[in-house]
Amino acid sequence: MSLTVSETPAPGTAPLVQDPRTAFSYGQLRNRLLGWAPGTSFTLGVWGWILPLISALIGAVLRFVRLGEPQSLVFDETYYVKDAYSYLISGYERKWPENANDSFNAGIPGVLLTDPEYVVHPPVGKWMIAAGMGLFGADNSFGWRFSAALTGTLTVLLVGLIAVRLFRSPLLGGIAGLLLAVDGHHLVLSRASLLDVFLAFWVVAAFGALLLDRDDGRRRLARRLSALTSGRADGGAPPAGALLYGPWLLWRPWRLVAGICLGLAVGTKWSALAFVAVFGLMTVLWDVNARRVAGIRAWPTAGLLKDGVPAFLTVIPVAALAYLASWTGWLRSTDAYGRNWAQDNPSETWGWLPEWLRSLAEYHRSAYAFHNGLSSEHDYESSPWTWLVLGRPTSFFYESSALGVDGCSAESCSTAITSVGNPLIWWAAAVSLLVLLICWLGRRDWRAGAILAGVAAGYLPWFAYPERTTFFFYALSFEPFLLLALTYVLALILGRISDPRARRLAGAAVVAGFLLAAVLVSAFFLPVWTAETIPYSDWRLRMWMPSWI
Repeated sequence: MSLTVSETPAPGTAPLVQDPRTAFSYGQLRNRLLGWAPGTSFTLGVWGWILPLISALIGAVLRFVRLGEPQSLVFDETYYVKDAYSYLISGYERKWPENANDSFNAGIPGVLLTDPEYVVHPPVGKWMIAAGMGLFGADNSFGWRFSAALTGTLTVLLVGLIAVRLFRSPLLGGIAGLLLAVDGHHLVLSRASLLDVFLAFWVVAAFGALLLDRDDGRRRLARRLSALTSGRADGGAPPAGALLYGPWLLWRPWRLVAGICLGLAVGTKWSALAFVAVFGLMTVLWDVNARRVAGIRAWPTAGLLKDGVPAFLTVIPVAALAYLASWTGWLRSTDAYGRNWAQDNPSETWGWLPEWLRSLAEYHRSAYAFHNGLSSEHDYESSPWTWLVLGRPTSFFYESSALGVDGCSAESCSTAITSVGNPLIWWAAAVSLLVLLICWLGRRDWRAGAILAGVAAGYLPWFAYPERTTFFFYALSFEPFLLLALTYVLALILGRISDPRARRLAGAAVVAGFLLAAVLVSAFFLPVWTAETIPYSDWRLRMWMPSWI
């Protein structure tokens, strides 16, 4: 089991095959395109599954133990849990009476009114919450939060498997999964039914599918090019004309999977549109570079036309269909909010469109106007400038108690849920982004670029809306990529197998020390992530940074 990033040359160094015109066997081309040393290959292997699964198991324990605490709606669960219950009953959102939270907390959710409710987030995340309630009941907090905890656990597993494939190291996969499993920001959002944990899952799943597509596409390109030499007596390069643009690679099943995942991500929150754009550009650039490495002479044009256009026509329509399918409950209804808008607002200009489509378009226009104009003050609003340094985490729940009440063993106790991340992990990850930027620009390491793309898609768009009310938990969509960036740097610290033994032992000691410290810090903060009742003085100690209280 390797402790380090793959021994293959980093992008920008001398290629394994110096002249592609003299090497057109499938094995040689495949190795060159995938960065494998001659005579080697890569599979996840047993350890490539076991270590990420162990990380996921740790994540599951932290997410499911005491998941029902507190036994009341916390923070924005008041919206999404009740909407999810409405989905179970009618397939769309309906209004609730003023005392609905009290009824829900008492295990009596059936106080739903008949009038439709106007909401501004699409349905996927709420349908996922509804699935858990369908399995375990809508009358208990475990049922409300089951889907969030399961989705958070699966995200830990996916991040571990992605790290194994990115770095070709089972150990690094286990490390990446562990970092996400024990971080409080992801843990809190996995134990509360908000939409962001579902958004992060679909984004990570789409990224993983595109990684698989990258490898699969390069194998297909190698296979098509090597087939051009079959039957040639000299075994040399194919005719010059065949290398001008290279072959078409139309069947890309993993791109279809990525399109579905991206559609479901947008169907959870519209902020996922940035991932659609950035990931789409990223996968096309991977293909353009593959043609360059393979020796295609007109590789920029060939990549854009033969890869870019099919990629667009694959990912975007599939994503759009997946997104549209998530609105099935609204479309099948007769009295959901805005469902009959087109009927009540005939148009000579757009009257040729189906009424359901015009109504849905108007609903989206209205929701976009709401999001764009959201600027009301909130006690826990947080500027994106502060997210990487944990400037203003969100308090999801806080309750005080006196001695002898609710298990309080001190004069005064606190029970809290605060979405503060593990500061050691977050601050180290923030510094890691600078290292990755250097490796991407200086060494042209595609892995660094891919991780940075995920961070950029989830983070940078928020700076375009400085007046909008934003919260720290919005950062959950790109947190998995932050931790992949940190794992990348830990891999550099570990060193390569070819490094001197003393160098590798020193690197292993530094990484082991960092992981131990991260776990201990997480143990320290665990009570304020999981609603444990602790003495007030202990709560204050954990909220030591002024902006956190």
